[in-house]
Amino acid sequence: MITPNPNLQIIQNKINLPKKELILEIELNGKMKFEHLMNTIYNQFGICHKVLSANVEYVNGRSFGSVQLYINVSSDDFEELEFYLNKNKLLSTTVEYVCRKYL
Repeated sequence: MITPNPNLQIIQNKINLPKKELILEIELNGKMKFEHLMNTIYNQFGICHKVLSANVEYVNGRSFGSVQLYINVSSDDFEELEFYLNKNKLLSTTVEYVCRKYL
């Protein structure tokens, strides 16, 4: 008997969710390295992002500053990311990205 792979079902459900284009600004306060944060967003949450701007300074191996990311994400995935940022005491603000398309 062939049983369905539950991980495949989760991925299929995520594909059908509507996505929003957002600009996410994160304030780095030395609690997490910039590289680690970018790696976590991509690998753990599966969120592809583009770095729009980054003003990061390193003091004793700690990252301080701010970074703006462009993300295209479902609301469920964004809630998980927002929970992760709050849990790690990283301040973030979000703006919905609206691009006017001309035909």
